[in-house]
Amino acid sequence: MAADVPTMLAMIVVSSLMMAASMAVVGRGRRSDGLARWAVALLLTAIGHTLIMLRGVVPDVLSVVLGNVLLSCVFVGLIAAIYQFQGRPARWPLLLAPPALVLGFVVAFIDNFAARVSFVGLVVGLQAVWALATALESRHATVGRGQWLLVAGLGLEAAVLGVRALLALSSTAVASGILQASLLQTLTFLATFAVVLISTMGFVFMARDRADENNRVMAAIDPLTGVANRRSLIAALDRDVSRAVRTREPIALMMVDIDHFKRVNDRYGHPAGDQVLCSVVNVLRGRVRAQDLVGRYGGEEFMVVLPDTSLLGAEQLARALCRSVAESRCRLSAAEGAEPGGGANIAVTVSIGVFGGRLESGDSWDMLIAAADRALYEAKENGRNRVEVAMALRRPAAQHAALDNPDTHPVSRY
Repeated sequence: MAADVPTMLAMIVVSSLMMAASMAVVGRGRRSDGLARWAVALLLTAIGHTLIMLRGVVPDVLSVVLGNVLLSCVFVGLIAAIYQFQGRPARWPLLLAPPALVLGFVVAFIDNFAARVSFVGLVVGLQAVWALATALESRHATVGRGQWLLVAGLGLEAAVLGVRALLALSSTAVASGILQASLLQTLTFLATFAVVLISTMGFVFMARDRADENNRVMAAIDPLTGVANRRSLIAALDRDVSRAVRTREPIALMMVDIDHFKRVNDRYGHPAGDQVLCSVVNVLRGRVRAQDLVGRYGGEEFMVVLPDTSLLGAEQLARALCRSVAESRCRLSAAEGAEPGGGANIAVTVSIGVFGGRLESGDSWDMLIAAADRALYEAKENGRNRVEVAMALRRPAAQHAALDNPDTHPVSRY
């Protein structure tokens, strides 16, 4: 069954213009997502198919030559948009080579419809394959399922254009004019319509999914140190505490504070202080297990959540971390806050408060933080660069007894 070609062309033009306008609005101010380039490609789709629809009304140099060149330029824009989305530079000389080939061939064979259809179908089909390969190249780094809509649309276009190019020289397979209805013409323009709708929606979903992922990361990660922020720390601790209560497995928590951090900022400046924070985080992350969580609780204070860890194991790890931080050095250049005459090695120490053990029903994450924080206070009071261990939680039922007898919850020292 062959559909009316001018009607399908009108559908492509209208849908392309609507999609281009929508993407231009959505992509405004978001150049890194490639939405603006995709919108330009859709605009070229509308212009190119409008010129084809006006075959016989406007000069052939516009309808035949410019129309076919614009169809090739559409995929230049699509590929460039995918490159921009992936953060890769567009190789413009290589991208613009196919439209140049189309221009030269169409001018040379302007009176040979079958040859033009075969060559243009081959070139544009290969461009669709190029766009498809570019999208698949970073499929593992692209979040969400929108990429598969993009791949589906481009794959359909490449397949149809490939078949069209192979059958173009057969007078029975291809109509004698671009506006004459035939089954192959119908499939070709339906594939183009599918690219406009399916691939465009897929690309929009890709941009949305990445924006959602970036927002999720920003909500969970401390931007300076790259570790979990306070919000995600508490959420993870709450989850692990619930699991520890249910399974009766031990859990441990460390509160880590950089000693005399204000002196670093006062002497070397805040950029140097930021580097010291990152240096300490690197030491902490380098010594914990994959299932442990290191996060920035606030300022120069960090938290380490240790699921399925006994108090003894947490204390031993805390002592090792204390030594590792004291032995480490943060190297600064003169431009980054060091004193005149060269770089500087900043040595810092940390104080650590630890709580660990098995939990009872009713215990909550804030009890663990309070216990570890009390131990941290003891570590700082007793000279810093040391570890103190809280032996028990202050549970609501024992609150009054704890106030009357501070020794109820002893703090061990070394």
